[in-house]
Amino acid sequence: MHLYAHIPFCHHICPYCGFYKHTPGKLANAEFIEAILTEAKRHQDYATDPIQTVYFGGGTPSLLSPTHLGSLCRGLFDTLDLSQVEEWTLEANPATFDLAKAKLMLELGVTRISLGTQSFDPDTLSTLGRDHSPADAIEAYETLRAAGFENVSIDLMFSIPGQTLESWQKDLDQAATLHPNHISAYNLTYEEDTEFLTRHQSGELDNDEDRDADLFYTALDFLEENGFSHYEISNYAQPGFESKHNQAYWNGASYLGLGPGAVSTIGKERWTTLADTAAYVRAAKGGLDTRTNIEILTEEDLRLERIALLLRTREGFPTSLLSTPNPVESLTQQGLVIEQTGFTRLTRAGKALADPIAAALV
Repeated sequence: MHLYAHIPFCHHICPYCGFYKHTPGKLANAEFIEAILTEAKRHQDYATDPIQTVYFGGGTPSLLSPTHLGSLCRGLFDTLDLSQVEEWTLEANPATFDLAKAKLMLELGVTRISLGTQSFDPDTLSTLGRDHSPADAIEAYETLRAAGFENVSIDLMFSIPGQTLESWQKDLDQAATLHPNHISAYNLTYEEDTEFLTRHQSGELDNDEDRDADLFYTALDFLEENGFSHYEISNYAQPGFESKHNQAYWNGASYLGLGPGAVSTIGKERWTTLADTAAYVRAAKGGLDTRTNIEILTEEDLRLERIALLLRTREGFPTSLLSTPNPVESLTQQGLVIEQTGFTRLTRAGKALADPIAAALV
């Protein structure tokens, strides 16, 4: 069993982000923390097995005050079985924590930080609407190391309007110089209900698949040359530092999601928690069910999902998951996938085409 908690608060709303989020206002308070803990108690029966990984995502979890962060973590320990947690990740943005808060996160049980850097280039950061500087990002990384974190991941983005191959290479160089344990390199996509999508639809922001591929392979080659294993399309890790929580998702493990907008999948049951923080807090306080969009997944749903997710990984998916007629032969002839020892996985040429290949397979 795995646990995810969604903290939707952000100082500034980035124009590309499609996750449920908003500025803190008066909602980042003790009642919000109590609502998450109430939700956890309500779903205790689902968490019959010990929790193996915990992930605080957002939003910006590092925006929580030390008091609220402490209440949340201690409350989860009191509510769920966290005695066997192997990895506890918290997403943090530069300029949202200091050394004292970083040390507190470590003391509370967090073992891994995913640092939302996105870029070290000031122009690229400006395009993304980020409210930190390159210097802030470097200082934040150094603060985490000074606090004692031995597992730090850096998030980067590419194919950003105005970004060049040269500036992307400089981002990769700077990230590697810091010696993180893990790097996530995400291709910008235009998400629903974002400013970027609106600007893209108006023709202001472009989309170039050839550019996407060039920047993708630049990262792939550079990071592998610098000791990182490309274990999932958007993720690179030093040996032994692959994200256990994300691997659980990709392998179809059950996970409980807490907080507004979080998704849970327990066995074949899936639901989304009410994506409205004020309504979520009221419902939890009133003893109401905070779940929405409850569905029961079929075996076919699970089969197709496993193919699409595992295709993105280094190991690929069991070829036995495919139905007939088997489309792998055509993709193999095109040099996009390879089948070995009962598994189908992407070739180097296929990695930049993971999404259309998955569509062809499912």
